[in-house]
This record gives sequence, C-alpha cells and structure tokens, in this order.
Amino acid sequence: MKSTFRFSSVKYLLSACALALSLQPLAQAAETPPAEVHLDYAYYSPVSLVLKHFGFLEKALPQTKVSWVLSQGSNRSLEYLNSGGVDFASSASLAAVLSRANGSPIKSVYVYSRAEWTALLVRKDSPYKTVADLKGKKIAATKGTDPYLFTLRSLQQAGLSKDDVELVHLQHPDGRIALEKGDVDAWAGLDPHMAASQVQAGSRLLYRNTQFNSYGVVSVTETYAKEHPQTIDTVLNAYEQARDWAVKNPDELAKLLASESGLPLEVATLQLSRTDLSSPQLTAKDVLASKAAAPILVSEELVRRGVNVDQVIDQLIDTGVKQTVARQ
Repeated sequence: MKSTFRFSSVKYLLSACALALSLQPLAQAAETPPAEVHLDYAYYSPVSLVLKHFGFLEKALPQTKVSWVLSQGSNRSLEYLNSGGVDFASSASLAAVLSRANGSPIKSVYVYSRAEWTALLVRKDSPYKTVADLKGKKIAATKGTDPYLFTLRSLQQAGLSKDDVELVHLQHPDGRIALEKGDVDAWAGLDPHMAASQVQAGSRLLYRNTQFNSYGVVSVTETYAKEHPQTIDTVLNAYEQARDWAVKNPDELAKLLASESGLPLEVATLQLSRTDLSSPQLTAKDVLASKAAAPILVSEELVRRGVNVDQVIDQLIDTGVKQTVARQ
C-alpha cells in the first residue's frame, strides 16, 4: 500500500507541476535578446532624445545592436512601426488609436510625455480671432497626427466640420513654412516647430485646449509584445532612466533638445514649459481620456465603418506594463 501511495503521490505531483508550467505566461520563459532593436526618436519626445544621447539602452543590451530612426510626426512613427522599420514607436495616443482602429495590431505600453504640444496658430498680423473665423479658410495639418485630430475637435466645438475648411496635408515643418509664407491661413502646430514659429516669426496661438491634446505613447506590435516581453521591460526601464535624468536636469534637457533639433535654446525652453514628464504609467484614466476623444474618429469617418472604437482602445492601451525604476 505504501509503494502504491508513494507512486500515486509522485504521479499527482508531476501532473500538478506539468499543469502549473503549462499555465505560466510566456513572459516568464527565458528569452533570448534579439540581435537588433530598432527605435525611433523625435523632437516632440524629449525623453527619447535623452535615451539616445546617453546610450542607456545600449548599456542594458550589450549583445544587441540598437538602431535609431528619426520620426517627424505620429504618422511617420506609426508607418515605421507597421512596416517593421522600428520595434518601438513614439506617437500621440489618439494617432495610435486611429492606427489600431484601422487594422494595425499594435499595443501602447508607455507614456513618454503629457504635453500641450499642439494648438491652432495664425500669423502675427492675422485678422482671425476665433476658430469660427476659419470657415472657408486653409488650415495646414498632418493627417493621422494629434494636431490633425486637434483641428477636427476644435472645428467641431466651433460648430464646423472638416468640409467647412480646406485642410492642407503637410508634414509639421512644412506646415510651419506654409503659415509663415501666407500659403495657408492657419496651421495645426506641433512642438518644437510650434514654439519656434512663436519665437522666431511671432506666430499667434489662435486656439489652445489642453483637453484636446492627447498624451504621447510608445507602442509595439502585438507580435513583438508576445515574442519579446523581457526586451520590452528592458527598453522601458531604459526609458525610465532617461526620464529620471530629464526630470532632474531641466536646464540640461533644454540644451540637449536645442542641440538635437537645431533650434534656439529659447524655443526648447518654451516647448518644455508645456511638457509634463511626471506620469509615465498608462492608467484607467488614460483609457477614459481616449474614449472621450473617440467620437470624433467616428463622426469624421476616420475609422472603418462598424469598428467599436471603445473596444479598440481597451485592446490598445496596456495598463499592466510597469517600470521598475524609482519614481520621482
């Protein structure tokens, strides 16, 4: 009887162990670091500039080649991500929602900043005083970016739609040039170009609304999230090192931003005065904020018909990813 009991117990324990192992998430399995990691960096993401400048990720992944690509806007960033040009992409959160809603299987895992980085600008001598004054006028905006969505929401609040104006689709630097040359009547700006136009050309903020600015997120593809969870942890911890440095060294951050962007220190300082780096964790509040902005995507037919945008947002925003670097 003893031997039978012992055999049964061992058999039970082996079965239990096998079941426990089968239920362990893939993230806990040993992961071989990828041979190469591709990231973007952007002037609208100061933390990414710090990350690249100091090589925190290169030090954390000494056996992995780290490659960098400059993103001029959310549309470019997400194009790089969806085409495999980068593994980690920096974009506005609503731009990521739009990308996922239109079929791109991506997940947002980190907040690189919460900034008032966009507003509607006019020239310093412009006669326009309100958004309603722009009816029938030309507005430069980069389609698929936060400034573009900001424009649509601003028009809607003023009782207008995109059909009441002429939207001129230009990349952010070109939009600034078009405004200052008088080729368009208004421009949906993006920092640091927006700050530069204010400082260097006297451009005036016609309309600003912090509630219409979405936050900045780092996103990955779902496939990458499944295959490289430990690499994602490593990258985000490196981002946290960069954020920690940025928060502790605001003057040096402004100098770095000015140096990288080729813009005057005064411009970089103005941009950073509108930038909050204190809350990198995605939370339920971020989910609610994105859902509050979702109706504009539907009403302006920016997403495929029948798409449940609230469900898309739940699938996109990963509030379970936590960084281990000490918070400020």
